Amino acid sequence: MPGITSADVARESGVSRTTVSYVLTGRSGVSISEDTRRRVHETAARLGYAPSAAARALRTGRSDLVLCILPDWPVGPVIETLLDELADGLSGRGLSVLVHHGRRTRPLSDLWRAVTPRAVIGFAPFADDDLLAMRRAGIQVLGTLGEEHRPDAGLPAESQLEIGALQVRHLAVRGHRRLGYAWPTDARLEVFARDRLLGVRRTCAGLALEEPLVLPVGLEAVDAAAAVRRWREQGVTAVAAYNDDVALAVLAGLRGEGLTCPDDCAVVGVDDVPAARLAAPPLTTVSQSIGVQARYLAALVLADLDGLEKPSHPGHGLQLVERDSA
Repeated sequence: MPGITSADVARESGVSRTTVSYVLTGRSGVSISEDTRRRVHETAARLGYAPSAAARALRTGRSDLVLCILPDWPVGPVIETLLDELADGLSGRGLSVLVHHGRRTRPLSDLWRAVTPRAVIGFAPFADDDLLAMRRAGIQVLGTLGEEHRPDAGLPAESQLEIGALQVRHLAVRGHRRLGYAWPTDARLEVFARDRLLGVRRTCAGLALEEPLVLPVGLEAVDAAAAVRRWREQGVTAVAAYNDDVALAVLAGLRGEGLTCPDDCAVVGVDDVPAARLAAPPLTTVSQSIGVQARYLAALVLADLDGLEKPSHPGHGLQLVERDSA
């Protein structure tokens, strides 16, 4: 039936349009019986009515979109999992995730004004003027991992420092004194690699280990083999890799040189991607517990939607997943 409105649902259900609105938008804090809620949902389904996102945007000044601003980063399993779980966590409240990925050719203000989002989640720092403009417009602005997304001080991210520290501590406990660091060759990853390497260097210094030998490692076995030869020449017995992809390349480089892991050289990655469990040997890695982060971000958005107190941050959820490579 064309042209069905909330008034039709209200009349058929025997309730007010306000009640229909509260029920179908999932409004909390309103006393509506379960029988009434069920009747409204059943009537809406029978009539083929769905609340209009455009109409809600006109009424409230905001849509039911959560805008994720993703910089020009490679999108792998970690980011994909985060976005999937975030979307799942918000879908039950009628919110949808819209992702903007890559370099922006137009001002950020053009984007958020066009979609009038409920919230904006930044995966990299926002400029101060963008941050101020969005907040003045009543848009909730969030960062990932609970870290302040400000470019002012240039301070390292604590979670990234801890990743490097976890790698080093694990290797040091196993008797490794001379470490290598496998740096990614994709320049887009430098913002993370820099802080992870700083965590590695600080922890090496704190444990009286030698300065790690940093070498770039591309995702080709021949490139990784060249790095392995350099590390071996310098007495390196273990490698902390930027992430699991780079660590898997190091494993291929070791095989190419006729070496075994962890006997000739131990390797630790980051991210705990599915391939890490299937590697030969299975890869020891640092898990970032992406599900924890996704649920926290979803909880922040929903708390704002319901006018509730901001939930406390659950921590970064980092943990060392020990397997056979180190």
